[in-house]
Parts: sequence; C-alpha cells; structure tokens
Amino acid sequence: MSKLNKDILYLIFEELLDDSKSLFSCLMVNRLWCETVIPILWRNPWCYGINYNNKNHLFLIIVSYLSNDIKEFLSRQEIQVPTFSYQSLLFDYLSFCKSIHIDVINTIISIGTSLAYNQFILQQEFYNLIIKKCRELKYLDIGSINHQIYYFPEARLRLETLYELRCDTSIDYLYFYGLARLCQYIQRVIINNVNINTNHGIVKLIEVQKNLKYFEWIDDLDECYDIRVDPYKEILLALGKNADTINHLELFFLYSDRTPPKVYPKFHKVKTLIINYFGSLNEEQLKMCIYHDLEVLKIGHYDLNAASIIIENSGRNLKKIYLEFCIYYDYYDNFNEHSHILIRKIHENCPSIKYLSLIFPPSKQHFNEFEILLQMCQNLKSLLLIIFMNKIRNEEKHLEYGEELLKILIRSSHNNLREIRFLYVKFSLESLEEFFEKWRGRPALSIVTCNRIYKEDNYVKLINRYKNNGVIKDFIYESHYNILNMDFKI
Repeated sequence: MSKLNKDILYLIFEELLDDSKSLFSCLMVNRLWCETVIPILWRNPWCYGINYNNKNHLFLIIVSYLSNDIKEFLSRQEIQVPTFSYQSLLFDYLSFCKSIHIDVINTIISIGTSLAYNQFILQQEFYNLIIKKCRELKYLDIGSINHQIYYFPEARLRLETLYELRCDTSIDYLYFYGLARLCQYIQRVIINNVNINTNHGIVKLIEVQKNLKYFEWIDDLDECYDIRVDPYKEILLALGKNADTINHLELFFLYSDRTPPKVYPKFHKVKTLIINYFGSLNEEQLKMCIYHDLEVLKIGHYDLNAASIIIENSGRNLKKIYLEFCIYYDYYDNFNEHSHILIRKIHENCPSIKYLSLIFPPSKQHFNEFEILLQMCQNLKSLLLIIFMNKIRNEEKHLEYGEELLKILIRSSHNNLREIRFLYVKFSLESLEEFFEKWRGRPALSIVTCNRIYKEDNYVKLINRYKNNGVIKDFIYESHYNILNMDFKI
C-alpha cells in the first residue's frame, strides 16, 4: 500500500465516502495519504457523524479565513475568533468544499455566540465566504435559511453549477424565485413538505429546470387537514414538464391527489418509481402508465392492483420490487385475489428480478403461484416473504404453513438466492433442520426474522451447527422495521 501513487489512492478513498471512520484514520498514515484524503473529506465536511455542538474545529477553521477587519468587528461584538489566519493552515480547506448545509453551519456558528443578532452576522459572513471560496458548488441544503445567498458576489457563477438541492416548503416562495433565476440545471431535487399550501416558488423552480433527473417529495405534516383542493397538482404538473429527463421519481403523499391522470404516463423514462399510491387513477388510466426503462418499483400497501398493472406494462427490466406492508389487509377489498394476480404478473413479466418482497395469505393457490415464480425468476437474490395470517390463531396451522413454504423453497429456488427475510412465518425445529439439510451443497444462505422463537436454546444450537458447516451464512434476529427495509444490509 505504501507504494501506491496518489491517483490510485484517490480512487480507493473515493470508495470510502460513506465510511468516515476509515477516511479519518487515513489522515494519520503519512503525508501522501493525508494530502490525498483531505480534498475528499472537505468536499462535504458537513455530512460526517460529528457532534458539532461539542467540537469547534470547523468553526475555528472557517473563522480563520475572515479578514482582519471583520475579525475585529466580530470581537467587538464579543464573538470569540482565533488569532491565526487561513494562511497558517496546512491546507486551503474551503477551496475543496463543494457543498453548503445551512442547518449544520448554523449549529457550528452557535459555538461562537448565543445571541441571535450575532449569529445572523456570522451566518452572513460564513455563507459569503464559502460561496467565494468554493471553486464549484454542487450540493446545497438550505434548511431554515435567512439569507438571500443568490445576491452574494460570485453567487451566479457558483449556483449555475448546482447539482443537488435539498429544501423544505416552509421557506418563503420568493426565495425559490431567486434560485430559479440562477439554477436551471439542477439534476437532483429533494423536498421535505411541511406545509399543506402550495409553495409557488418551488413550482417555478421545478418548471425552469432543463436537466432534472432525480426528484423526491416527502410529506412531513404534523396535522390532519380538511383538504378542499389538490395540494400536489401544481407540483406534479411542473414535474410533467421535466418528464423527458426524470429517471428517479419518489413521491410520498399523505393525501390523495386529484391531478389530471395524463400527468403520470408522461414519466416514460423513469427507472426508479417510489410512490405510496396513485391517487384517484382508475384501472384504465393506470394502463396508460407504461415505463419500459423501469428497474425499481416501490409501491404502497393499498395498491397491489396498481402494482400488477404497472408490472404487466413495464416489467421486463424490473430488478427490484418492494411492496410496503400494512397490518390492515383484513380491510383490503379483494386482497386475496389481487395478491395472487400480483405474483403471477411478476413471474410472467419480470425475468430479471433480483430483489422482491411478496405479501400473500397462506392458501394453496398462492403457494402454487409462488412456486412457479421461484422456478421462472432465476436471478432472484433477495426475497422478503410476508405470509399474512391474521385470522389464523391455530399454532399447528402456522407451523404447517411454514413447513410447506420451506419445501417449496427447496424444490424450486435457484442457486442465485442468497437471502430470505421472513415475517409472520414460524418453523418447527424439525422442518427447519430438514430445510438446512436439503440446502446443503448450495451457496450459503442468509435468513432474517423477527420471531423470538429462534433465540431459544434448541433453535440456537441447530442454527449454529449449520452455520459452522457452511450451509447458512447468517440467521439473524432483526427488528420488524429492518426486515421490511430491503435497503437495510445485513
């Protein structure tokens, strides 16, 4: 490793972007490593797991860049500032920075002063300084911003290159008008909606984009409102104007939208579609939603029928299907029929599926369809199985259905299967041992469950024996939430 040149080290450190502990440890190896990793760490210095209230390193570094006149003014305001200048630093840290995270910067500023007026002054100086020093601004998280940073010197040059914007709908609409004037090539927009009323500035900002590829909208509303008008209509219509470039669309709406049904079919280039429900679209309107490039589909728990229609029309390239789970399927009209149709549509239309969650009752009809799916979908790597047995109180029946499920897995699953997550499924000690024995010779399998029965001594002994033999890789007891979250890596 000591003989690797700087370019190779840089590529290696790039792979550690999400591993801040390893990146920070690289600083201490030698000068070459330190010089290589500093630009990576300072690209987005606000994103690491640091308690900024207890550490003032970033505050001291940023203040050191301020001119002596500004430092003297701050000192007269009883704001503590360091005595050294940025020329005394080992690196020109801010020149590597490509991001601004307003809430984190405001927290850092609170280290220097607790007075609201003084914090306002520091915010003005910090934002102005960072925009001036950033060679290119790629990421902007404006949070609860109080300053019109688009009026700062050099703001136009920096904001024209903006790649990602994170914001919430509480910010004054005029602020977004200011951004819309400068930022027209944003590729990623992530919005946290905290206001039921339409923010027309955000609508305008979306409308003027010319290369928007990733859009995420998450409702985070504390109250229940009596909705008289569609709170999402203008947002969706603005997104429709960007439909030719959007490939990731993520919408979490707490209220049913009444947007014209012609909007959803426009997103014909989408590769990732995450949506909790399709508003008031009927079956005929859903059939117009054809997404030939779709690779990831995540859909809400009350839209099994919508999922089936989308999969039938767009399923050939699907690699991941995730259905959000709901405990109230007893109140879902036609749940048995729709869950059965969904399994069939998947094995008929998704030959490339790798990651899949399925929700169905333990009927013979569903088990037969599930077995066909295992036989047809040979690329399947990870499987989440939720066998809905709310109305079944007989313990023997639970174990009987669990045994049948394991037999199907042995008979029909392919060797690509590496992970199975079970929810509401129980296995007897005997059926589990038979399953492990028959799995022998295949690639080691990881199993995840939240049932505490598998923490009992007799199960633990059995599981450890087959782990030691290499039949299974892991048998993990996890929280209900982590099992359902297929992005959670075990």
